[in-house]
Amino acid sequence: MRILRSIHSVNPAGGGPIEGIRQVARVHQAAGHETEIVSLDGPDDAWVRECPVKVHALGPGRTGYGYAGRFVPWLAAHRRDYDAAIVSGLWQYNGLGVWRALRGTDTPYFVFPHGMLDPWFKRTYPLKHLKKWAYWPWADYRMLRDARAVLFTSEEERRAARESFWLYRCHEKVVNYGIASPPGDGAAQRQAVLVRFPELQGRRVLLFLGRIQEKKGCDLLIRAFAKTAAADDSLRLVLAGPDQTGWTKSLQVLAAELQITEKLLWTGLLAGDLKWGLLRLAEVFILPSHQENFGLAVAEALACGTPVLISDKVNIWREIEADGAGLAAVDTEAGTTDLLRRWLALSAAERADMEEKSRACFAARFEIRRAAASLLDAITN
Repeated sequence: MRILRSIHSVNPAGGGPIEGIRQVARVHQAAGHETEIVSLDGPDDAWVRECPVKVHALGPGRTGYGYAGRFVPWLAAHRRDYDAAIVSGLWQYNGLGVWRALRGTDTPYFVFPHGMLDPWFKRTYPLKHLKKWAYWPWADYRMLRDARAVLFTSEEERRAARESFWLYRCHEKVVNYGIASPPGDGAAQRQAVLVRFPELQGRRVLLFLGRIQEKKGCDLLIRAFAKTAAADDSLRLVLAGPDQTGWTKSLQVLAAELQITEKLLWTGLLAGDLKWGLLRLAEVFILPSHQENFGLAVAEALACGTPVLISDKVNIWREIEADGAGLAAVDTEAGTTDLLRRWLALSAAERADMEEKSRACFAARFEIRRAAASLLDAITN
C-alpha cells in the first residue's frame, strides 16, 4: 500500500503522534508498504530534513491553525499517488485540508483524534470549547463524519469522544497503538545516565517523563511526593521533559515551599540513550495525568520492564491494571499520594514480579508490530 500521513508538524517536540508515525512507517516499509507525510511545516525546517520518512512540507502555515494555501491543491493533484490518507489530530488545517481535497473522491481518508475529543478539555477550558463550537459544525465535525473511519487507540477514548459535542457522527474503529522495543544496550544506557546525573547513583528513582504542562498533573505529583518522600531518604523524583509553557518555575517554587527541592531533579528534554537509560534506571514511572489518550511514555516504560503508576484518566489504565503491570488511581492529589504509598509498601519480590508483568503487558498489547498490523487491517477492511 501507499499511505499518506497528514500531521500539523513533524517536529519531534510535538510528542507522541509523530513518533508513532515514524515507528509504524518503519514496520510498514519492511513489509513492502510505502509511507509519506504531508505537513504544514516550512520546507527548510530542520526537523523536516531530519525526518526518516519522506515529508511534503507545504507550509509554513499561518497562525497556530496552520492555514497553507498550497495544501489542498497539492493533495487534490497527488491523491491518486496514495491508496489512503490518515490524519493525525484535530483543530488544525492539516485535517480540514484533507477533508476539502478528498471528500467525495475514491481516495479514502481516516482520522486519529489522539484524545482531542476528550471531555476533559470542555470542562477545563470552557471558553476554548465555545470557540471550537463556532466552527465544529463546519469543519472538524464534517471531517469526522465523512472519514472512512475514525481510529481510536482504546475503548476508553472511543466512549469519551462521544461526550464533547452533541453534534457527533462517525464510523468508529478501535486499533492497537504502540512502540518498538527499546534500542541499544540497557546497561550502557543506565551508565550513561549516571555519568550525566551522578546524583542519582545509589538512589531509588521515581520518574516522570513527558511535557511539563498542566494536563500532566505535575503539581499533583510534587505534592504527593512531598507527603511520601520521608519513607526512604534515598528516594528521588526525576522530572524529565520539555517545558513549553514556562510552568517549571512555578513548580520549583512549590517544591521549595514543600522543602523537597534537593530530592527533585529537572533534566529537560532527553532523547536517545539518556531517555532509555533513565526509563531503565527508574524503579517506577509515574503519570498522574488529567487527560491522556494513550501515553506513549507509558508504553516505553513498560517496554523497559518499568512498572507504571498512572491516573485513571490515562486511557489504557484498565489494560495495565488487568495485566498487573502497574497501579491506577484518580487524578487528584489524594489519588496520586495513594499511588506512591501503595508502591512504596510493596516488597522487593512484589516489585520484581510487577517488572516481569510490565514486559509481558508491553509484548501482548503495545509492541509496534501489533500496532502496524492493526492499522493496516483498519484501513483495508
